[in-house]
Amino acid sequence: MRLIRVVEDAQALDQAFLALADPVRRAIIARLSRGPATVNELAEPFAITKQAVSRHIQVLEHAGLVTRTREAQRRPVHLDSVALERLTGWIDHYRLAAERNYRRLDSLLESIGSATEQEEEQ
Repeated sequence: MRLIRVVEDAQALDQAFLALADPVRRAIIARLSRGPATVNELAEPFAITKQAVSRHIQVLEHAGLVTRTREAQRRPVHLDSVALERLTGWIDHYRLAAERNYRRLDSLLESIGSATEQEEEQ
């Protein structure tokens, strides 16, 4: 059961990072961070068709990064902040591990420098 969850998590990460690999989709995410928007609103800054923007949104939806709702005639797209938190959590895990390694290296270099200074004083 645990292995299935790990594989599913890896697949979700792959889909999310693949979705974010495109600059248009990253721009859509950036816009949605300010609040929900319709396809027309999301398409405004791009020199591409609304259909192309819709396809980008579908990729983001499939990756679990955005959702759509229905409000009368409008179908606004919403950023899924929980999905972004999962991505940043995954990144932070490795960032913190790297920082620990750098702190240990700094400490080692400092102790070597101190030992060298002491030897030079003698």
